Amino acid sequence: MKTSGAGLAGLAITSCGGKAGSSSTNLSLNTGVFNRPFNTPPELLGTIDPATGNKVFNLSMQTGTQRFTGGGVTNTMGINGSYLGPTLRVTQGDVLNLNVTNQIGQETTLHWHGMRPPSDMDGGPHQIIAPNTTWNAAYTVNQQASTNWYHPHPHGTTARQVYAGLAGMMIVDDAVSAGLSLPSTYGKDDFPVVVQDRDMNADGTFAYSVTNMEIQQGKKGNTLLVNGVIDPVLDVPAKEVRFRLLNGSNSRIYTFQLGGGIVFKQIATEQGLLSTPVSLTSITMSPGERAEIVVDFAGLVGQGILFQDAGTGISLFKANVVANTLAVTTTPTTLATLTPLQRNQAVGTRQFILSMGQGKVYINNKQMNINVIDETMVLNDIEILDIQNTSNMDHNFHIHGAFFQLLTRDSGLPKAYETGLKDTVYLPANSRVEAIVQYSQATVAGAPYMYHCHILEHEDAGMMGQFTVA
Repeated sequence: MKTSGAGLAGLAITSCGGKAGSSSTNLSLNTGVFNRPFNTPPELLGTIDPATGNKVFNLSMQTGTQRFTGGGVTNTMGINGSYLGPTLRVTQGDVLNLNVTNQIGQETTLHWHGMRPPSDMDGGPHQIIAPNTTWNAAYTVNQQASTNWYHPHPHGTTARQVYAGLAGMMIVDDAVSAGLSLPSTYGKDDFPVVVQDRDMNADGTFAYSVTNMEIQQGKKGNTLLVNGVIDPVLDVPAKEVRFRLLNGSNSRIYTFQLGGGIVFKQIATEQGLLSTPVSLTSITMSPGERAEIVVDFAGLVGQGILFQDAGTGISLFKANVVANTLAVTTTPTTLATLTPLQRNQAVGTRQFILSMGQGKVYINNKQMNINVIDETMVLNDIEILDIQNTSNMDHNFHIHGAFFQLLTRDSGLPKAYETGLKDTVYLPANSRVEAIVQYSQATVAGAPYMYHCHILEHEDAGMMGQFTVA
């Protein structure tokens, strides 16, 4: 890998005519032969400012080049590197100073997805970082242990910038999680798993372009990557191993499973630990959703376990089980004490209808206008969100600056794996969820929070709105 002066315009762009989701190559570049090492992004702990005690992170959004497979070298973007970014590690109560320098040659932002900073530090479309300037986001980590991520959020160009590689994980620790017998050694028995799909040419270069139909359906690539690698192999110890799953794709929905139907335990949703582990053989995740799972590889030394996406039939990586040299962990039956909000606490119901028509996408029959505040919330109010997808396409719904708990899905109970604290929820075609939320943070003047579909082509096309809290 090397740094390049090329901007996003240097991405290999080819015509993708025909039906939505068509690719520049007919076949996936996933071969099922796992011979590339698994890439665990570097863990960035920050440095302590001796004058203030604040934790400082210096992040450079930059262009670069990378060879994914074959002979092609593709132009990319990354944070402190050519593609993707480091895993930022913070602790509840930390006072952060995040210095973000824009070296990609175009306007951008950096949004802390899942974090709960003040609205003017959120990194949404109002916090534009001009080329060759540095933006400082300063806030206190005021949430429990969770797996979050960061990515650009400029209005109208988010999809292209994320596709080029601008994304990374952000892990929050706290005293509760530290006191549990869970795998927690980063890169040894605790691994980030950022799953993305990319449309690639046969030589492994990116081919991002979208037809109008692909904007409607969301851009789906022919090749799946884990932490920026095609077909990686990972040595895992013969013990419990934690995987922090992130659907970092622009639009693809995944159903993750282990080969042979191996049972795993889900221990967390986007905003933190579940009250008790949930035993699963698969989990479905839409873009922006996160989940933490624990797989017990004890007794499987010498075996190769495939991590798969049932939707495409592609195996994303292989876990080779090796002898364990780490302390053994035993996932407890009780993880966290969650006090769910109750329906009778809500002061009212707020409706969000996601729809499509005449080649456009809408929330509540409106498109995003950066000069218009769509909703006004009252600080500390508890509300029910009635979120409906009335279209024949998949969508999801993400809210900034708050988290919610699902009450119902299509008039029934939510899935077992989505009963925790969430900030993003999947809405298949013609579906409906009810969620309950409390607005615990006021917005800053001139800096509203966003709600939107996290299928990025839909977001860029206007399926987004703004709200204030006061």
